[in-house]
Amino acid sequence: MIATSGIYSFRGADITNILNFEKDFPGTKIIKLEQNYRSTKNILNAANEVIKNNKANYKKNLWTENDTGHMPYIYKSDNEYDEASFIAQQIEHLKKEERYKYSDFAVLYRMNVQSRSIEDIFRREDIPYQIVGGLKFYERKEIKDIAAYLRLVQNTADNLSLGRIINEPKRGIGKTSLEKIESISTSNRYSNV
Repeated sequence: MIATSGIYSFRGADITNILNFEKDFPGTKIIKLEQNYRSTKNILNAANEVIKNNKANYKKNLWTENDTGHMPYIYKSDNEYDEASFIAQQIEHLKKEERYKYSDFAVLYRMNVQSRSIEDIFRREDIPYQIVGGLKFYERKEIKDIAAYLRLVQNTADNLSLGRIINEPKRGIGKTSLEKIESISTSNRYSNV
C-alpha cells in the first residue's frame, strides 16, 4: 500500500477514497475538471509541476485560456510574523506602484490560528481588513476570556473582567449569588472582588 497524505489528512481525510473510487465502484466514469477560469497560465504551469511529483494521483493537466501572467514568487519566511510582514509589504507595494485598492486583496490561510500574526501586522501597518467566515483573533471568546483573566490579575477591581470570567470554566456560581456579592460590595464601596 502506498502511504498518501493530503492537506486535509489532519482532519482524517484519506486520499485513497478518491484514488480507489473506480475500483470500489466499477463502471464509474471519471470526468476531469482541468480547465481553470481564475488563474493565469504561469500559476497553472507551477501547479502542474507540483502535481506531477505526486506518487499516487489521477493524471491531469490543468489549463486556462487566461493570460500568461506573472511568474509565481516563493518567499521563505523565518516565522509567522516575518510572513505577515512580507504580505503587508507586498500589499503596500502593489497599492502604491500599481494603484491597487485594499479591497483588491485577499489573504488565504489554512488554519484560523494563522490569522493572528496577519491581523497583528495589519493593525500595526494600518491596513484595513475583515475576516470572512470566522472571527478576528481578538474577538474570539477564548481570547477575550484569557484577556479578562489577565486584566483581573493586573487589576483586582476590574468588575467587568470578573463578570466575564467568574463562571469560565463553569463553577456553579448562580445569578442569586452574583447579585448578593454585587449588593454587599456596592454597600461597602468595594469592587466585587
